[in-house]
Amino acid sequence: MGKTAVITGASGGFGYEFAKLLAKDGYDLVLVARSGDKLRKISKNLERHFGVSVRVFEKDLSERDAAREVYSFAINEDPSPEILINNAGFGDYGSFAEGNFEKLTQMVDLNDRTLMQLTHLFLQPMIAAGKGRILNVASIAAFMPGPQMALYYATKAFVLSLSEGLSEELRGTGVTVTALCPGPTDTGFTERANMPGSRFSDIFRFTKPSGVARAGYRAMMKGKTIEVPGALNYLATTGVRLLPRGLVRKIVYRFQK
Repeated sequence: MGKTAVITGASGGFGYEFAKLLAKDGYDLVLVARSGDKLRKISKNLERHFGVSVRVFEKDLSERDAAREVYSFAINEDPSPEILINNAGFGDYGSFAEGNFEKLTQMVDLNDRTLMQLTHLFLQPMIAAGKGRILNVASIAAFMPGPQMALYYATKAFVLSLSEGLSEELRGTGVTVTALCPGPTDTGFTERANMPGSRFSDIFRFTKPSGVARAGYRAMMKGKTIEVPGALNYLATTGVRLLPRGLVRKIVYRFQK
C-alpha cells in the first residue's frame, strides 16, 4: 500500500464521506465497521472510482479487544499509516437512571475506551515516523452538560478533552490531533439514539455530512486542534462558556425535551 488512512464507523455518515475525500487524494484505506456488507460495497466503489486499495475489517468496536484487532489488521497492511479517523460512536436519548445498563456501557466502550486505545496504539508508529494525523469526531455536545442525553454528552467531552491534551503533548513531533465538533447532522444518529423532535433540532438545523466531513478534513490536514463547523454551532459553543453552568444545564434540558 502507499500512504494509508484508517477510518472507523466507515459504513455511512461522516465515515463514508471521509473515505471519499481520502480516496480522492490518493490514500489507500482501511475501513472498519460492524456492517461488513456495506463496507465491501463501499470498498469496491472507491477502488473503481479512485484507483486506490481499500481493505475492510468487519468488527463491533465496542468489544473489549477490538482496538488491538483493528491495529493489528491495519499494521499488517501498512506498518506506518499516516491518518487515523476515530468516527464510530452512538448516543441514547432518555433519563440516565432509566437507561439500559448494557447499552450505556457499550456507549462508553465505543465512544471513549476504543477511541482512546486506537489513538494510543496508532500514535506509536506515527511518532516513530515523525508524521501523522488523528481526527477524533466529538460534537458540540462536548462543550456542555446534556440532560436527557447526559452520558452521550459526557463521552464527547472526554473526546474533546483528550484531543486537546494530546495536541499539546505532541507539539513538535510531526503528529497532530484534531477534534471535530459538529452540530446536528443528517447521519442517522437521531434514529439510533431514539431522539424525538426537539427545540434543539428545530433551531440547529441538520446539515449534510459531506460538508461537515470536508470541514473536518481541512482542519485535520492543517493540524488544527478544534474544528466546529457552522456559524451557529460556533456561536453556541462560545456562548455556553460565557454563561453560568446552572443556566446552561437548564437551557439544554429545555431544548432536549
